[in-house]
Amino acid sequence: KSPIIQSLFKSLSPMLYFSTKDEIVEKLPEDVLTVMKWKLSTITPVLIRETVLKCGFQLVDIETTEDWLGTWGKHLKCLTFRRIKSFQKVNHYPGSFHLGRKDKLWNNIKRMQKKYGKEVFGFFPDTYVLPADMKVLKKTWEEDPDRCWIKKPCASARGTGVKLIHKWSQVPKTRPAVVQRYVSDPYLINGSKFDLRLYVLVPSFNPLRIYLFEDGLVRFASEKYSLSDKSFANRFIHLTNYSINKKSSAYTSNDDVNLCQGHKWSLKSFWSYMSDSGIDVDKIKATIVDMIIKTVISAEGPIRRLMKLHARRPYNCFELFGFDIMLDKELQPWLLEVNISPSLHSKSTLDLNVKGPLVRDMLNIAGFELPQKPAAGSTETVCLHAEGIRHQPIPRLLLAEEIRNESLFSSKYSNGSANVLDDLTLDDLYCLMETEDENNRRGSFLRVFPTETSDVYFKYFDVVTYYNRLLWAWEQTFHDKRINGISKIQELFEKVKKQENHNTKMQEPEDLVTITVH
Repeated sequence: KSPIIQSLFKSLSPMLYFSTKDEIVEKLPEDVLTVMKWKLSTITPVLIRETVLKCGFQLVDIETTEDWLGTWGKHLKCLTFRRIKSFQKVNHYPGSFHLGRKDKLWNNIKRMQKKYGKEVFGFFPDTYVLPADMKVLKKTWEEDPDRCWIKKPCASARGTGVKLIHKWSQVPKTRPAVVQRYVSDPYLINGSKFDLRLYVLVPSFNPLRIYLFEDGLVRFASEKYSLSDKSFANRFIHLTNYSINKKSSAYTSNDDVNLCQGHKWSLKSFWSYMSDSGIDVDKIKATIVDMIIKTVISAEGPIRRLMKLHARRPYNCFELFGFDIMLDKELQPWLLEVNISPSLHSKSTLDLNVKGPLVRDMLNIAGFELPQKPAAGSTETVCLHAEGIRHQPIPRLLLAEEIRNESLFSSKYSNGSANVLDDLTLDDLYCLMETEDENNRRGSFLRVFPTETSDVYFKYFDVVTYYNRLLWAWEQTFHDKRINGISKIQELFEKVKKQENHNTKMQEPEDLVTITVH
């Protein structure tokens, strides 16, 4: 198999191809391999290490070199993103804590509930951020003193600090925490509660593009469900985290990705089990996809603004999110939390069979440009002189051009002339090419946004950017005739590029303002 993924378009360069351990892939040229460096962090999972090594990367630390191409690590402070070079890619966005922190996520969902109603954004259990919401929680508690709640730290993972509470004395009075209504009527399988871990990839926030992995994990509590008072302290009954339940003597592992046995299943086998039980799986899936899109949109505004403020290029960032979802006895999905660093550890065969393809497809969608040789005396990059490989980064025009596009389309839209495809600029075409190439690399991910019906979600955005409207208009027209669309882009690109080259000859060099941005 080729070590690169060719672009669908003659004018764009290929991307590196990441594979699973069983695939046989040709070796890249030596002068490419010498500049392929991946920065290790203290939390880089073994599976990420193995995948990038198989691609041809060398593993380095920051003390060894600053010319690394990719890394997988903890979330960075916003100002740190400014130090990331144009050719580097990290696995987080500035501000993704707006989804990953439980208090921030709830504030975003609550804001949307107030604006659009609980019938639209009511998929998140009522939550109180302490100590700020103490009085409101106290009032709610007194109205229904028998209700069960779950206490969580604002920023934790893997069940750390999570506890079921049912007495007011158990509520933390001073330290920050969230207290969430406990979903006390879960759908049970074999008498146990469970949750779904879904993997959601966002390779771009402007335009917003969201992918959902077709597989995932179903994690069971290791002891039978009970709501008796004496059960409240038993984490093996009420929590489904693997990191907790693996310590239970009742925990049973499952190494077969196709079998519904033990306390961890693959998501695919779970859907088959539910379908065989006569349950409308497609309806549940559609509800979950809708929930995912709305959740990401609730945080899109602040993340997009922080991205524009702190990142050199949209290319610099991508992020995999772990969505934890529970079904109640009516099969209604509830979003419990979103993880910005979902575990990619693969200690079992089942984990490896799910997460191996996940990591491969995630990195391929993220899209790593072929590395470029640094110019003499410079750490910046110029052109790669590798045999048979051409490198042409995708140019994006400066902010002034984006503003021009935004204002032009806004005036057209307000006058009822809404077809953004009528007058495509070179930058528009690059955006469409990037999007089509990315979708072509999706593997076992499904792109859930944008689609031809994305406009139904526009009302939930703070601002519907020009590029979001552009992709929706494109999907409306070409979602069912994508080959024709790709040919159309190539035809328009050659036409616009020819015109731009002609215009360039008529201008002085200092009049041209462009930057190389992905």
